[in-house]
Amino acid sequence: MSHQLFDPHTGRPTLSRSTTLHSTSRRRVLQAGGLAGLAAIGAPWFHLRNAYAADKTLKILQWSHFVPSYDTWFDGFAKQWGEANGVQVVVDHINIGDLVTTTTSEMSANSGHDIIELGPEAAQFTPNVLDMADINEQAAKQFGEVFGVIPRISYNPVLKSWYAFCHGWTIDCGDYRRSLWQKAGMENGPDTYQQLLDIGEKIHKEQGVQVGIGMSQELDSNMVARSILWSWGASVQDEDDNVILGQGDNRKLAIEAVKYMSDLYHRAMTPAVFAWNAASNNQDLIAGKASYIVNSISAYRSAQQSKPDIAKDVFFTGPLAGPNGDRWANVHVLYNYIIPKFAKAREDLAKRFILHLTENYDQAMYQSKLYNSPSYFGTAVPKGDRGYKAVDGAGTLKSLNDAWFAHDPFRLDGEADGKLASLTAATEWTTNLGHPGYSNAAVGEVFNTFILPNMMAKAARGDLTAEQAVDQAVRQIELIYGQWRERGLIGGKVST
Repeated sequence: MSHQLFDPHTGRPTLSRSTTLHSTSRRRVLQAGGLAGLAAIGAPWFHLRNAYAADKTLKILQWSHFVPSYDTWFDGFAKQWGEANGVQVVVDHINIGDLVTTTTSEMSANSGHDIIELGPEAAQFTPNVLDMADINEQAAKQFGEVFGVIPRISYNPVLKSWYAFCHGWTIDCGDYRRSLWQKAGMENGPDTYQQLLDIGEKIHKEQGVQVGIGMSQELDSNMVARSILWSWGASVQDEDDNVILGQGDNRKLAIEAVKYMSDLYHRAMTPAVFAWNAASNNQDLIAGKASYIVNSISAYRSAQQSKPDIAKDVFFTGPLAGPNGDRWANVHVLYNYIIPKFAKAREDLAKRFILHLTENYDQAMYQSKLYNSPSYFGTAVPKGDRGYKAVDGAGTLKSLNDAWFAHDPFRLDGEADGKLASLTAATEWTTNLGHPGYSNAAVGEVFNTFILPNMMAKAARGDLTAEQAVDQAVRQIELIYGQWRERGLIGGKVST
């Protein structure tokens, strides 16, 4: 993109004039509020103006975590911060699929929660949220370099505005049953999509267990459809928000990726994948009905509680290689905090809490059972009792993350050690909706309307040829992009 966001040497944001702080006084407050101010839970970081003093309630809305223990911890963490700061904190949790509808309703009513946790959908609410340039700038100063994907999921280079603050994200990995793959002659699971097809078919025929990759209107099907496109060298858009799915070599590669999914379905899967919901691949893996799925580690964590023998047999891969060696995975889920404009009176309070959470992200990582990865790996691990066994030499979240992935603190008795170690490289192969460009409102709507998994399914079922399925998807996508471009929220060329 033409707008540089981060200094190449420091990794810190270089904010344009239009994304600077709302006022000189706020900028001074931000620059003055270093680690010392945030280290003490009761010490205010933002100056609470008199107008704010009358309303000491902070309302937070976020999706129900896929690792339930995280929600229990978070509620207590937020309450503790509130008590220390004289603030009543109210946390509401809803299904991740209901967030956009609920947020839209609150925006329309001009009333609701002060902090709302969204995923990539946050981009579509840019006109209705407060600017987050200040808190992103402060976090870069306080916690160091940010994971490179984060600006692409919380910054709009067209409007030059930070619409969100992303405190964390989740790895999208391959989960496979080692015993099944070992019996088929590939103990360490597949490394390429061709191996998934060939050995997955063998396991299906000889052991009666299918490959578990969905082609339905749900989260995981959405994720894997993109990973497969990227791994074939195709993408929906270019770096400048132009739709290229139907153009030239990109179209040819997309068609090849769709044909692959059709082959995988016919050779290694069953019709159930067309009707899966977000829990189906987890359930099939735990029930012994899937040899390989693409998901986070939440399915494995669930198996540890309900089916320990299955959990001990689950191992992990990074993204598989496409025909030319490309490997990409989408951020599985992400944690984008937005502050609606109607919550202006509690803006400083909200930002203080968000930074407090970011500073204590070692606890978020642990309490999510390593499901949450931090946006700021350079964050120092606070001293004292952190609610987990101290790790020698782990002074930053990066070193703590690597130590835990090498020796999982949640592994079962008798379970193999180091099962998560290969996932420490996730920052090298994880990207975002909109790759190779930025996430934006248009690609978010494409995601929410399930155009890509529908494209895969139509070809696999034989409703359309691969070529027809891609071309139909292109027409739908171009319409969506055109509408958002007219609203001025994305870049790209205007269609003639």
